Amino acid sequence: MKIIDPKQLSTSQFHSFLLGAVAPRPIAFASTIDLDGNINLSPFSFFNVFGSNPPVLIFSPSRRVRDNTTKHSLDNVKDVREVVINIVNFKMVEQMSLASTEYEKGINEFSKSGLTEGPSILVKPPRVKEAPASFECKVIDIIPVGEEGGSANLVICEVLLMHLNEDILDENDQIDPNKLDAVARMGGNWYCRASGTSLFEIPKPLRNKGIGVDNIPESIKNSVVLSGNNLGRLGNIESLPTQEEVQNFSMKTEIMEMKLRFKNDRESLVFHLHEYAKEILDAGDIETAWKILLQE
Repeated sequence: MKIIDPKQLSTSQFHSFLLGAVAPRPIAFASTIDLDGNINLSPFSFFNVFGSNPPVLIFSPSRRVRDNTTKHSLDNVKDVREVVINIVNFKMVEQMSLASTEYEKGINEFSKSGLTEGPSILVKPPRVKEAPASFECKVIDIIPVGEEGGSANLVICEVLLMHLNEDILDENDQIDPNKLDAVARMGGNWYCRASGTSLFEIPKPLRNKGIGVDNIPESIKNSVVLSGNNLGRLGNIESLPTQEEVQNFSMKTEIMEMKLRFKNDRESLVFHLHEYAKEILDAGDIETAWKILLQE
């Protein structure tokens, strides 16, 4: 492992490593307004949700690394403590990127990016009409962390109202991640798209207490086929199949043929059982995978 001490690098060098490793990061496309009514629209990838009661979002318009100046968005929320945080999807990612240009104060990035100002209800800044979701927020605190270039400014926002495009909802009235088609920030010029084959599900271990990897038999835990992810999924079962269930499964044609084929070669039998179990496990059937593995 390469060991990196941030104190031994320039801020810009460590900034690059930091943003490259802490990824992907969601994007707060923040619309703000100054005391004269000038609107600003700018994206920030130092952003996330931090609570739901009250609903809290935090983004950080950090001080510029190169010259230690502050951004118009930060100046605006200090004067008018309101912001609309818009979510960015793939359809608008190029326009969002254009809005990140450091235009002079008073320039409206809505006009520059070609995005549409949508009226807000409870706050002064407009929302991005094209965004799949927008949050009207009041700024409840601004916490500076440092005074040098690259220093964070945590803008803590309470959500007052949410605008949600119904086109991104599924039949259960929940947000469908494929329909949302969100984008997130990586390091450098890189982004990622959260849809299609990049999405996958993992059952949450909330109600059941999985047996844990420590309770997996050693021959399975030390498999040359199964990955750490496979072991994590196997450890998320509440109880192992019974001996009777394993015995009944051994009557399956594919298992009988495998045992016959490798009856004099236990190492090969274990290898092929593990390969078969991995295939079943990758398809999401943890119980059947265990029945295969316990055929050893």
